[in-house]
Amino acid sequence: MDRVERRAVLRTGLLAGGVGVAAVAATRAASGPGPAGQDAASPASGQGSRAARPATLPFRGPHQAGVVDEPQPFAAFVGLDLPKGATRQTCRRLLRVWTDDIERLMAARGPLTDLEPELAAVPSRLSVTVAVGPGFYAAAGLEADRPSWLAPLPPFEVDRFEPHWPQTDLLLQIRADSPVAVAHAQRRLVVGAQPLAVQRWVQRGFREPLTAVRPGMPFRNLFGQVDGTVQPATGGAEDGLIWLGSGGLPAPQGLAGGTSLVIRRIAMNLDTWDEVDRAGREHAIGRRIATGAPLTGRVESDVPDLAATDALGFPVIDPVSHMRRAMPLAPHERILRAPYSYDDAPGPGERSNSGLVFVSFQADPVRQFVPIQQRLAEADLLNIWTTPVSSGVYAVLPGAGAGEDLGAALLA
Repeated sequence: MDRVERRAVLRTGLLAGGVGVAAVAATRAASGPGPAGQDAASPASGQGSRAARPATLPFRGPHQAGVVDEPQPFAAFVGLDLPKGATRQTCRRLLRVWTDDIERLMAARGPLTDLEPELAAVPSRLSVTVAVGPGFYAAAGLEADRPSWLAPLPPFEVDRFEPHWPQTDLLLQIRADSPVAVAHAQRRLVVGAQPLAVQRWVQRGFREPLTAVRPGMPFRNLFGQVDGTVQPATGGAEDGLIWLGSGGLPAPQGLAGGTSLVIRRIAMNLDTWDEVDRAGREHAIGRRIATGAPLTGRVESDVPDLAATDALGFPVIDPVSHMRRAMPLAPHERILRAPYSYDDAPGPGERSNSGLVFVSFQADPVRQFVPIQQRLAEADLLNIWTTPVSSGVYAVLPGAGAGEDLGAALLA
């Protein structure tokens, strides 16, 4: 099925109800696994053995990839909106197209309409995570099933939102070990979605590659700060903090196995941060920059001693340091953080345009994320150098089982 034919089918389906769904499904079933020569996961000859290349991540399963996986070093977050007049059938068709395309891309194969499948052929631990916003529920006629937390976060005093990155109907989180894989997947998924969804914005980010020296999720942001030190354990007793329907708690209709995603773009003033000496920076953060250890400890994992005082009787860890304000006051105030740095081209008169694409996953952002953010907004020394400029809340869909499309349970 070539690009023109598939687009024609999609446009016809958008106008004619369910006919498009059957046509797309039938055509794909007749087409087989993919274009000739593009179904094998192996790249072109000369790329080395499979054992020497990055792995692929599984697409099928109870949860989507890109949540508890170790974050890849490159990412793009793409906000999309449904067209005016979109219906539940529009949502079904879009998720059917994306299900097929994402499964192929994550297996290092080009989608059916891909004219450059070679760009997908090198496994790069690509993951694509699909999440939906309040507008998706409205278009699908599912307002009664929308979880109460799927709404804009309450306003915080530190927010200075810009119009460039509004809340959207859908969000794609695309992560990989290769920036080529991220760019190619982004292009194919955005173009392949037309006219069922239209891109509104893209936020790109990066972080340090995982190494034997620093495995896992923590990374250094552009302040030099070790970010993401305290995380919930995954795959065990703390799953209820992340996955909907885990830990004995009920899940919203159609979201069992999903989670919520909060994304906030935080501008970081590196120019004024450069004027602060190392002691001042560590005082604002509450941790050693070199090791990530609390000012009262030796290693990153040490529990901070909040009662410790210096020779003058002042707290060693300032009550309004970032670490102190971000610490949970209750067991449920824990979130899984997976942020990325950005360093975009500066505007006229600017030396830098840098910051953090803050991303967190949690079962309930109102219960888990909001209390933390309220404390940070009220009093956090890092607020001198940071400014949130956008915010969004999304429901991450459950994974797709064998033969299922993403969102099948929600749209049933």
